[in-house]
Amino acid sequence: MVENHSDEFFMQEAIKEAKKAELLNEVPIGTVIVLHGEVIARAHNLRETNQSAVSHAELLAIEQACEAVGSWRLEDAELYVTLEPCAMCAGAIILSRIKRVVYGAADPKGGCAGTFMNLLQDERFNHQSEVVSGVLEQSCGQLLTDFFRQVRERKRAAKLRRKQEVIEQTEFGSD
Repeated sequence: MVENHSDEFFMQEAIKEAKKAELLNEVPIGTVIVLHGEVIARAHNLRETNQSAVSHAELLAIEQACEAVGSWRLEDAELYVTLEPCAMCAGAIILSRIKRVVYGAADPKGGCAGTFMNLLQDERFNHQSEVVSGVLEQSCGQLLTDFFRQVRERKRAAKLRRKQEVIEQTEFGSD
């Protein structure tokens, strides 16, 4: 079934996955993989849930897509992800031969699809992917900004509670 959906449509699907991650207190990153206009895999970050460094949305979706097509080769597939892939995910994208990668927010500290470095289009590898950046960038970036703001606020609140507990223990202990 070939649908004529836009990059924005599929990025919205990736954003839905990112919001699932956020509900689990995971960094809100989501991925969908599309083949011939149809979503064949979808995943979100599960690093904290699984306590696994490799439970990135892209890797989980690639594994699902390989199962769906019965092959490790995803030559005609397109991967949509809310945050620019890291080195590990870029490596998996290259190895699975994904044709096209579309991402929302850039990652200046670790993005390997053109921001920090560009592994996906390095001609020294036997495969390169077409890269499209900045699709629904504002929405994707805002998810991350809001999430990390909340994390910082929770840490500040916990620190204040600990200080208050110490003060209360000190006051009660001196009577």
